Amino acid sequence: MAAAARAAHLLVDDTPSIFADTMAQTFLGERADELLGYHRSYGGHPVLSGARTTAVTRSRYTEDRLSELVAHGIDQYVILGAGLDSFACRSELAGQVRVFEVDQPSTQDWKRALLAATGTKVPSSTVFVPIDFEQESTRSLTDHLVLAGFDRSRPALVSWLGVTMYLTREAIGQTLAAVSGFAPGTEIVVEYLLPAESRDEAGQSYAELVMAATAEQGEPWQTFLSFEQMDDLLLEHRLQPVEYVRQRETIDPAGWERTDSLRPFELSVLARASVPAR
Repeated sequence: MAAAARAAHLLVDDTPSIFADTMAQTFLGERADELLGYHRSYGGHPVLSGARTTAVTRSRYTEDRLSELVAHGIDQYVILGAGLDSFACRSELAGQVRVFEVDQPSTQDWKRALLAATGTKVPSSTVFVPIDFEQESTRSLTDHLVLAGFDRSRPALVSWLGVTMYLTREAIGQTLAAVSGFAPGTEIVVEYLLPAESRDEAGQSYAELVMAATAEQGEPWQTFLSFEQMDDLLLEHRLQPVEYVRQRETIDPAGWERTDSLRPFELSVLARASVPAR
């Protein structure tokens, strides 16, 4: 659904685009017409426009930050819960970094089969790292990455988007603890959801609709964090909070002067934190 939202953004929303994922439609494979058809026919529905807003703003911010870090010498990019992320097959930056796509084994098998079926070439600099975030330990995440070629002595950018709401607070903490063991200068961009009392009307409406759907599919949202709670969680696991970015703040304010249905709302937040010097 996230890939469909990114692909649909280029088809149903106005220009200039917030984020151009030119590979997302290809990654949808045989379901492209079905999934994009929903956005074409009902693109103004709050769930669909909200999904597009969420998907493109978080990707825009994260890849903008990666570009800044690459300019300062960062050459490792870890994507936790990669799903159908297309960065490695799309971005010019992919040739300047080693990409580690981390996800559930079944999800990665599905993605690799899809890539093969669509004839999409995966760069040799990209490595698939299968892991179960709920079941495996902090050491296991780090060990899996190192076995895949990750250099713990060099800083990296870690992207963790669209995942934490499905995990327990304990599982989130385990992953943050693993990242805190990476080289100083490493940064993480992690998306999380605000509790009901911190949402605006649009955010609450979107949450109620999507929560019901995800629960019905057996993937309920489990964790919501206030700014203070996320701050405490990061500090508890030896990560230094840098900034918290709302959807509205991911692009220049003029970018929200739009005639399409994309509007920022208060539900998801991007926390950026760094591994401090030891």
